[in-house]
Amino acid sequence: MTETPPRLFDRQLLARRRNRAAPKLADYNFLVRRAFDDMCDRVDSITRDFDRAAILGGGPGLTDELGTHPAAAKIGWLTQSDLAGDVAARLDRPSVCLDEEALPFAEESLDLVLAPWGLHWTNDLPGVLVQINHALKPDGFFAAALLGGSTLTELRQCLMTAESELTGGASARVSPYAGTFDMAALLQRAGFAMPVADIDRVTVRYDNAFALMADLRGMGETSVLADRPQKPASRALFVRTAELYAEKFADPNGRIRASFDIIHAAGWAPHPDQPKPKRPGSATHRLADALGVTETSLGEKAGK
Repeated sequence: MTETPPRLFDRQLLARRRNRAAPKLADYNFLVRRAFDDMCDRVDSITRDFDRAAILGGGPGLTDELGTHPAAAKIGWLTQSDLAGDVAARLDRPSVCLDEEALPFAEESLDLVLAPWGLHWTNDLPGVLVQINHALKPDGFFAAALLGGSTLTELRQCLMTAESELTGGASARVSPYAGTFDMAALLQRAGFAMPVADIDRVTVRYDNAFALMADLRGMGETSVLADRPQKPASRALFVRTAELYAEKFADPNGRIRASFDIIHAAGWAPHPDQPKPKRPGSATHRLADALGVTETSLGEKAGK
């Protein structure tokens, strides 16, 4: 019996907030563009072309960004999508409004899938990765970028401390994020070959916590936790949060720091011609010889 994954995020609320941010989303997508730029470099380093490709999420402006990279010459037909209808309507054609948790692509219909933003809001990330793998042709390539690790750790700490001071308790108000090694393992579990994951740590500086929160609203990245407090947060909570932020995480010039960890992950749909790891014990040369050192057995080292 298949277990239903827990519902961590309210994706309908996420769509509404992205719709609200849609008119000016391109003005706040500096992190998305940074992530997508790195993904384009990955595609450019691959010595093959991709006839059919899809970009999942990320918002407007990415096809223009792609056009500035040599990677664009490797890609034929391309579609872009978004969970929010108003955002999808602003994308270059062909575009589609879709839910990443229920992808409409036929099996083995794509050569390349890029997910430059948004997978950190999926309730069933392993299931989404399996769907992407199925949509790729053998030896198709997948790359994603999503927020993870210590993203917004400063804001999280200050909110929890402020709420604890004011009410005697603390609620989850910032999304939990995946770790780097989690992503490589998830790709492998989803059936991808040669999975890799790494992290791009970005520090953004703001005049104050209110400017940071305004940016998060502009990005459509405010919390959509399913078990979020239903009572709206008080102004006193945000004022105290801003005070704590300035006390704990300000530079000498008074500007505050906000951490964003962008996790990059990539893998290939399996193909018989892909490199295979050698079986244990099949090496023909000793590591000690390659390093120019004397090999010592564990028994000798222990004095046995």
